[in-house]
Parts: sequence; C-alpha cells; structure tokens
Amino acid sequence: MAAEDEGRTEEPSEHRLEQARKEGRVAKSQEIASSLVLLFGVIVLIILGKWILTQCIGIYNYYFSRCSSPDVNDANLFTAFLINYAKMVLPVAGIAVIAAFAGNIIQTRGFIFSWKPIEPNLNKIVPKFGEYFRKTIFSGMGLFNIAKSIGKVGLIVLVGFFVIKRNIFSLVQIVSNGQILSAVAKIASIAAQILIIVAVLFLLISIPDYFVHRREHRESLKMTKHEVKQEYKELEGDPEVKGRLQQMQRALLAQNIPKAVQEADVVITNPTHFAVVLKYEQNVDLAPKVTAKGEDQTALYIRRLAAENNIPIQEDRPLARALYTDVQIGAIIPDVYWNAISVVYSHILKNSDEDER
Repeated sequence: MAAEDEGRTEEPSEHRLEQARKEGRVAKSQEIASSLVLLFGVIVLIILGKWILTQCIGIYNYYFSRCSSPDVNDANLFTAFLINYAKMVLPVAGIAVIAAFAGNIIQTRGFIFSWKPIEPNLNKIVPKFGEYFRKTIFSGMGLFNIAKSIGKVGLIVLVGFFVIKRNIFSLVQIVSNGQILSAVAKIASIAAQILIIVAVLFLLISIPDYFVHRREHRESLKMTKHEVKQEYKELEGDPEVKGRLQQMQRALLAQNIPKAVQEADVVITNPTHFAVVLKYEQNVDLAPKVTAKGEDQTALYIRRLAAENNIPIQEDRPLARALYTDVQIGAIIPDVYWNAISVVYSHILKNSDEDER
C-alpha cells in the first residue's frame, strides 16, 4: 500500500530520518555489497590462483604419500593441514569481508551500530504469510526484485554461453591431447572471465537498485500531517534541539552583522556588555529599527565594525540594555523609547553638522 493511501503525504523530516538511522534503518541495496564481494573475490582468486593450485597439489601429494604410514593418526598432521588451509582461504575471505564492509559503509555514509534490528520481538516470530506474500510478490518492490533476479540469471546464462562458445574449440583441443593441467588452467580461465564479466554487470545493476531502495526507504518513512505537528511540538521543548537552533541563529546573525553595521545610522552601547545597531529608512519605516544586536564578545565585534566604517557609537547604558532585551532584530523601536531615540538621532545630526563645518 502506498504511503499516500495511508494518509502519509508529508516527506520525512530530518529528525525522523536521523531516528531511523540510529535504529539501523537506512537506504541500502544488498546488491552493491554482494557485487563487490564477488568482484574482488574473483580478482584475488585470479592473482593467487596459481599459488593456491600449487599448494593444493603439494598438500595432496604430502598426505596421500603418508596415508599408509604408522603416523597417519598424528594430530600434528591435522594441525598442519588446518594451517595450510587457512593460508589459502584467509586472503580470499579477508578481501571478501573488507569488500562487504566497504559496500555497506559507502551506502550508509559511515558506521552504524544499533541493537534495534536484533532485539527480540515476538511479532517477528509469528508467521504472517499474507503480509509476506503481499510485500515480496504482490507489490511494486516485490515485482522489481523478481524481475531483477530473473534478469541476473539471464545475464549469467548469456555471459556463460558467449564466453564458452568463444573458447570451446581450444578447450576441446587441449582435452583431446590429454593435457590435464592445461585443461584445468583453461577451464579456470573461462570461469574467471565469466565471473569477472558477471560481477561487473551485477555492480552496474546495483546502482539503480540502490536508488530504488532509497526511494522505497523514504516512502516508508513518510509522515502524516498530524505526525509532523506532533514532532514539531516535541522537538520545540527539547533542550538539545533548542540549543542547536540557537547556535544556528547565532551563526546566521554573525553573517548578517557586518552588512547591518555598514548600513547603520548609529550603534548604541552599554558600553562593553551590549551593543544595538539602529537603522531608519525615511518614508519606509515609522521609526528606527534594530538591524543587529549582541552582547559581550559580539558587542565588542559590533563596536569594532562601527569604528572601522565610521558609524556613530552612542554610549547609553539603560537604553542599550532595554533595547537589547525588549526589541527583536528587524523590529521597529516601540514608542516608549521614541523620546530617548530622538535625543540620540539629534545628537548624531548635531555632530554631523559640526563635522561639515
């Protein structure tokens, strides 16, 4: 059932996406990891193939030459076998594990550690055949997966057919001459060609598969209008979220301060604890408005910018504190402060006239 049919018409919020990520629910295609495992595993086998074959022949000769000797039950023989077996297997297995990790980390943009997917849940034990068939077969995603699986089998058949067809005559000739090792090498070469081509094709298929899973993931996290409102109410009271919003506001304010000071009429200070930037646009504003403000280090920063741009700095402790506390950035000065502000502007005009003389 589509999200819209369930009333979930809103795109998932960043908070919802982050919560899903913490629970281990992220957009991920298994095809990418499995394709990388196949591709790099085959490459390692090609590089180490001759050495592995030599090791296998050596182990075969060693143990079969001793199968009738009295020390056949010696535990050291079994230990030596395990060590030689590990030498052959671990390089391939190690590269495969690294490729699997890389395939998942690329998609999830880093490590995700969550106990949520493996938490005991009785609802998962109870069989729900109807829901299973609906999701795996009778759904858009189910049909896509079926078509993808059939397509992959078809690719393997086609690649195998054309590669074997191209090498069949040389293979028959080698076998007919009784060259066993050459035949084994030729078969290994054919198998390697098939696996490399198939792995590359599977990797190409995995790219659109990832975007399909990504779209499906976002679709599953869509929200109803009520959920959006409820989440907003919950986050509004979250101290961590509030702190983050305040930090973003301060950063935005810091970006706007230089421009506000350059265009200001006057900066009213406390003198060091508070600074309030005022601007009046004639025939536009009813009264001057606050275009920037700050305290402590921000106040000193505003004073320095004002001095650099030759903006008048007026020291008025009670007025600066009152404006900083009562007036938001972008707001017109309340009429209760108009008399005090008119005195400030009169003083600025007077000093301006004196400078011109």
